[in-house]
Amino acid sequence: MFVKNWTKSSLHPALIFSTWFYTGLTPFAPGTFGSMAALPFAWFILEYAGKFGLIGAILIVFVIGIWSSKIYISVSQKTDPGEIVIDEVVGQWIVCLMITDNHHMGQYFLALLAFRLFDILKPWPISIFDRRHDAWGVMVDDVAAGIMGAALLYAVNIYVLQ
Repeated sequence: MFVKNWTKSSLHPALIFSTWFYTGLTPFAPGTFGSMAALPFAWFILEYAGKFGLIGAILIVFVIGIWSSKIYISVSQKTDPGEIVIDEVVGQWIVCLMITDNHHMGQYFLALLAFRLFDILKPWPISIFDRRHDAWGVMVDDVAAGIMGAALLYAVNIYVLQ
């Protein structure tokens, strides 16, 4: 669903970033599509800048996410719009930090599953952050899901795949 009254332009940077280049505007499963859209970027960053580059990208996109989500929430008048998927990008990238072989697509599939598991189920402490109905709540619950997903992927890589 396209948000009406987008400050005179659908090219507003807050709309573009918060929906991760309009990925969040898909009619179903926008969070999953946002997570999948994050993966090629993660691969590229890991390939050319390594894990420290991905950490830097996570921090930059987190800050952009706070800014753009705040504007999106204000314009849309929704407390936690499903169209905002920049939070999924940050959470997915956190899990991607545990990828052990950048050229093995199975690692990316496992990273996607690990993140979506925690993002959808929202166990404690993710559920605490999910109750905040502001830009911080939108972003931080996915950071928590990313950390838990990263721990799961790390455990799978160490105890199952070795």
